[in-house]
Amino acid sequence: QVQLVESGGGLVQAGDSLSLTCEASGRITSRAAVGWFREPPGKDRDFIVAISWDGTIKYVADSVKGRFAVSRDNAKNSVYLAMNNLKPEDTAVYYCTLDLESDGRPDYWGQGTQVTVSS
Repeated sequence: QVQLVESGGGLVQAGDSLSLTCEASGRITSRAAVGWFREPPGKDRDFIVAISWDGTIKYVADSVKGRFAVSRDNAKNSVYLAMNNLKPEDTAVYYCTLDLESDGRPDYWGQGTQVTVSS
């Protein structure tokens, strides 16, 4: 059974930086990819970034390109979302996902972590 646990959310001010962590456990192969989605209040859940399990392939949505970055630590089975120059519109629940076959369809979701950016 795969488990994803997010951490690092909180309340910050516009212009601040914040880093989220996703710790993955369970049976995960090298074909997998880890992604981050976010759901702003009253809006749909959107894709933000993804990284292959070996860390060699990364995707970043245009909406956050230049401000957000994704990385991973192989030894810790963790994926990090570094968010810089945060804006009030970045306020959302952020979810970590695991796509076992990197087919663009997440198979597992974390519980989500709230990020609130005040103006």
